[in-house]
Amino acid sequence: MSGHSKWANIKRQKEKTDSKKGKVFTKLGREIAVVVRQGGADPQINTKLNDVIAKAKAANMPNDTITRSIKKASGEVTNDNFEEINYEGYGPGGVAVIVEAMTDNKNRTAGDVRHFFDKFGGNLGTAGCVSFLFNKRGIIVIERQSEMDEDQIMMEALEAGAEDFAAEEEYFEVSTAPEDFAKVSDALEKKGYEFVEAEIKMIPATMTKLTEPKQIELMEKLVENLEDLDDVMDVYHNWEEEE
Repeated sequence: MSGHSKWANIKRQKEKTDSKKGKVFTKLGREIAVVVRQGGADPQINTKLNDVIAKAKAANMPNDTITRSIKKASGEVTNDNFEEINYEGYGPGGVAVIVEAMTDNKNRTAGDVRHFFDKFGGNLGTAGCVSFLFNKRGIIVIERQSEMDEDQIMMEALEAGAEDFAAEEEYFEVSTAPEDFAKVSDALEKKGYEFVEAEIKMIPATMTKLTEPKQIELMEKLVENLEDLDDVMDVYHNWEEEE
C-alpha cells in the first residue's frame, strides 16, 4: 500500500479543518449524538462511537468537548431524527464521488447535493453506481518525527491487528479492516502516538486523472461546496489530484 492518503491532501484537509474548527466540531458532535443514540454511550460496547471518538481526536476536538457531546446525547430527549444516508454520482470527467451525510430532512439534503453536482459539471446517480469502485478501510496517519523508529511502529501496528503499513517521507500510514480499526487505533494511542488522521474511509480501487483545467476547477468547487454543507460528513472521490 502506498499513499492512499496523500500527505498533500492531508495537509490541505488539516488546514481546512483548522480554519473551520467550529463547523467541523458541530458536525462531529452530530455524528457522536447519532451513534450514541444507536448504540449507547459506552465506547467499549459501541464500536461505532469508538471510531467516531478516534476521528474527533485526530481533528483536534478537545477531550472535554467529546465527553460533553456523549453525555448530552445519552441524556437528552430530542425530536431530532437524524439518519445516515449516502449519495453517489459522477463529477467532471467521470470522477466517482460518494457523499456521506447525516440529515433530519432527506429532501433538503438530496436537493442541496444534487444542486452542486449539477452546478459543477457532475450528475447524481443511483445508490451503488460508484460504491463498487471503493473499499472501506480504517486509515490511521502518524506524522513522522525524527526520533521515531519505523520498524518499531510497523511491528506495533501489525501486532495490534493492522493489515498494512506504509512509510512515506513525511508520515506513516496504517491500514486496517473496518472491524479492527478501533482496536488498532486504541493500541497505538496507548503507545503515545498522535494521529493526523484516524477514520474509516472509502478508499478508491482505481483513480481518475483530470487534465483539462476547467474540469479540475469544477471538481475542486464540487468537493469544496459539498464539504461545506452542514449535513455532509465526508466526501470521497477517485480523482487523482496533482501534488
